Amino acid sequence: MQVEIEAKWLDINPDEFRENLQRLGAKQIHPERLMRRMVFDYPDSRLEKIGGWVRVRDEGDKITFSYKQLNDRSLHGTQEVETTVGDFEKTGQLLKAIGLIQRSYQETRREKWVLGDCEVTIDTWPWIPTFVELEAPREELLRTSAEKTGLNWDMAMHGSVETAYQKYYDFTEHEIDNWPEITFVPEPDWLLAKKKQPQG
Repeated sequence: MQVEIEAKWLDINPDEFRENLQRLGAKQIHPERLMRRMVFDYPDSRLEKIGGWVRVRDEGDKITFSYKQLNDRSLHGTQEVETTVGDFEKTGQLLKAIGLIQRSYQETRREKWVLGDCEVTIDTWPWIPTFVELEAPREELLRTSAEKTGLNWDMAMHGSVETAYQKYYDFTEHEIDNWPEITFVPEPDWLLAKKKQPQG
C-alpha cells in the first residue's frame, strides 16, 4: 500500500487561504463540490481493530474505492490503496453482498487545488469549521508548501478526520468512527451535549 504524506490545519479562513493560493499561482482543479462516502467494515470490526476501513466515495466526476489503514497519527502513519469504480450504490451493494456492513454514510464539501507537486484541499465537514489538507510525495515538499501558504507546521494534525471532530466535541475515536451518518443537517442535540467550550 502507498503511504500518504499529508497533514491538516484546522480553523482556517477559507477566503483568505484561497487568496493565498491564487497569489502563489496555484491551479484550481475543481471548485467546492459535494462528496458522498460510504464506510464499511466486517461485522466483527476486524478492520477498525487494526485502524482500517473500506471506503466508497462519489467525488462528482469519479467514484473511488479504497482501503485505508491508520497505523499511527504521524506524518507517514496512513496507508492507502485506491482504484476507481463505475457505480457508487452498486459498489456498496457488492460489499454488503460479500458480508461487510456499512458503518457510516458521510457528506462533505471539497475544493481541490494543486500547488506545484502538492495537492491542496479545502474541506468542509458537517458541524465543524472548514479545514485545509495538504498532500505531497515527499515530506520536505509538504513542509515547503505549508510555509508558502502561511500554514504553521507546529499546528499540523495527522491522521483521519476524527482528530478534527475531537477538537470540538468530547467523543472517542471509536465513537466518531461509528456515527451512522455525518450529513449537512443542523447540529443534533446528542452532538451539542458533547460540544467542548472554547478556551481562552
